[in-house]
Amino acid sequence: MKIAFFTASRADYGKLKPIIIEALKKKIQLKIFVTGSHLIKEYGNTINQIEADFGKKKIVSFSNQKFGDPHSQIFNNTVHKFSKLINNKSFECFFVHGDRIETLAAACVLTFSKIKIAHVEGGELSGTVDEMIRHSVTKLSHIHFVTNNAAKKVLINSGENKKNIFVTGSPDIDILKKNNRPNISEVKKKYGISYNNYIISFLHPVTTQSKIENKKNSEIYFKTISSIKEKNIIHFMPNNDDHSLVILSMMKKYLTKKKNIKIFSSMRFEHYLTLLENCDFIIGNSSSAIMEAPYFNIPSINLGDRQLNRHGLRKILHAKFNKKNILTTIKKIGTIKQNYRPIFGDGNSAKKIIKVIKSKKFLKLQIQKFYKNLK
Repeated sequence: MKIAFFTASRADYGKLKPIIIEALKKKIQLKIFVTGSHLIKEYGNTINQIEADFGKKKIVSFSNQKFGDPHSQIFNNTVHKFSKLINNKSFECFFVHGDRIETLAAACVLTFSKIKIAHVEGGELSGTVDEMIRHSVTKLSHIHFVTNNAAKKVLINSGENKKNIFVTGSPDIDILKKNNRPNISEVKKKYGISYNNYIISFLHPVTTQSKIENKKNSEIYFKTISSIKEKNIIHFMPNNDDHSLVILSMMKKYLTKKKNIKIFSSMRFEHYLTLLENCDFIIGNSSSAIMEAPYFNIPSINLGDRQLNRHGLRKILHAKFNKKNILTTIKKIGTIKQNYRPIFGDGNSAKKIIKVIKSKKFLKLQIQKFYKNLK
């Protein structure tokens, strides 16, 4: 059996890595196709991390964008270059994850190349263009590994065959186990972090909003957190999406040269999880506040509509892009007692996924898909 993986960002690599590890344990031949922000200097050239994890021989890389390129251009470049790379290649299955523009481009190419697509974390609901991309990839995919029963219902309601949907949880939950991660002292040493106490901050673009709206909201947010003197803040750069440049300009304007604020372009996922486990709380509009933070009983503040309708969203606090509202919510978070029941898996997702891929049922799965009518 020969399979492949497609990764275009730090986020999807964290989800796919446990599956790659498990596939190698089972002696499955594989290739990892690497593109997107992994090859961008401003995001830390994270392809180096993948090479360190699995070696250069297993990697096929190609550049599909420059820093700040629009989604439409990234889509075109990905289709053009990826289609050439997989021409006449033979794979039993290609793993893609989630909702990135590169994921949709890859799924389109794979469809016309008659290669089976395994989609990880389909069926999730959220705001922005990500939701539309995620559901589009679902319709092109042959087998689905979802994080929870709510996501499974979404796929069934969209006409997917329930026999090809498997509730495995999220593979990144596999990495939450302490024996899979460095301790906090190692993380602080590696990344030069001197803070004893800190909060984690993200602000990604909302791509369905205008450039003006993204600029306005990011200015409010960064101006607000830069005014906080009593807390140390570790902030991560936004994804390389449409309108990310306006967010970066506001970030640089308000957050640089602040002794209590440290900015990172990227961080190894295992290290990030340890950092998250030891923070006071997480704030912003990242899915990490909903999917990973609760496993550590870390309280979260979600801003705006980027994660709208996400499963588990009711468990965390919410704030509008308003300085007074953000600061009031931060004061409130100290009173929150977390007692989380896992809803995104039990830490064995990769094993469940590879077991399905190695089954006779998967091998018999046809390339041609059919819409399944609800009874």
